[in-house]
Amino acid sequence: MKTGIIDCGGGLRDIYGAGVFDYCLDNNISFDVIIGISAGSANLASYVSGQRGRNYHFYYDYPFRKEYMSVENFINKKCYLDLDYVYGELSNQNGENPFDFEKFCENKCEKYIIATDAKTGKAQYLNANEMSKNNYWMLKASSCIPVVCSPAVENDIRYFDGGLSDPIPIDFAIKKGCEKIVVIWTKPINEVGNYKIDEMAGHALKKKYPNISNDLLNRKEKIEKALEYAKKLREEGKVLIVSPESIGKMSTLTKDKEALDMLYKTGYSDAKKIIEFLK
Repeated sequence: MKTGIIDCGGGLRDIYGAGVFDYCLDNNISFDVIIGISAGSANLASYVSGQRGRNYHFYYDYPFRKEYMSVENFINKKCYLDLDYVYGELSNQNGENPFDFEKFCENKCEKYIIATDAKTGKAQYLNANEMSKNNYWMLKASSCIPVVCSPAVENDIRYFDGGLSDPIPIDFAIKKGCEKIVVIWTKPINEVGNYKIDEMAGHALKKKYPNISNDLLNRKEKIEKALEYAKKLREEGKVLIVSPESIGKMSTLTKDKEALDMLYKTGYSDAKKIIEFLK
C-alpha cells in the first residue's frame, strides 16, 4: 500500500505541522509520497532530512528577528517576509541552522513542492529532488505570499504561494499512486475562514498579476471545495485529516510565543492518530 502525506502550510500556524512531523520522526513513521505547500514545504524538507526539531526554531525563534519579517524589510527590500534570509542565510550549508541537503537527497521517498505560476495562476508540481545545494528556490517559490513577499524567480519564471492554486492536492497524491493520505490542515476543519485579506490582495494585484488576483478572489470557494472533497475521502477511509480543534490567537503571521508553542505541542499530540490510520 502506497502512503502519502500533504502539509498544506499556513504561515506561522504551520508550527502545528512541524509538531506532526517531529512525532513521525520520533516514532519512525514514513511515507512513500510527501507533498509540501508554502510553510509545509519547509516542514517537508526537515522531515525528509531527518532533522527533528529544526523547524520549531523557524517558527518560534527566527520570526522575531527583523531580518525575517518586519516593516523595515518592507521599506528596504519591498517584502515584509524575507525568504532569502529564511532559505538562504539561515539554511545554507554555512548558515545558522543548515538544511542537511545530502540526507534529504538520500531519502528515497517521492517528494514534491507545490508553487503557483505568477503568470498563469496554475499549480506547478515541482520535484524536490531537482533542487540543488544552497539553492532552495522551490521552498521560496511555494511560500511567496502575495503582497507580503516578492515573487520568487527561477529560470525567468515568477512564482507565488502554492496554496493559491491547489490548497489541498489530494488528486495529485492519488495520481502518484497513494491509497492512504494524511492531510495536515492548520485550522479547525469546520471553521469558517476569513478571506478579507485575500480579497484585498486580489484587488491590489489585478493589473500586475491578473491570474493570481483571480486565485485570491476565488480562494474561499476553492478551499471550501477542497475541504469537502477531503472530508468525503475521509469517510471512505482513504484520507486522515490532522487538524487542531482550536488555534487560539494564531493567524498566518501572528508572532505569539505562547500560542506558537501550544500549536506545536497540539500537532505533536494529534499526530498519534496517524499510526492507527496507516495500519
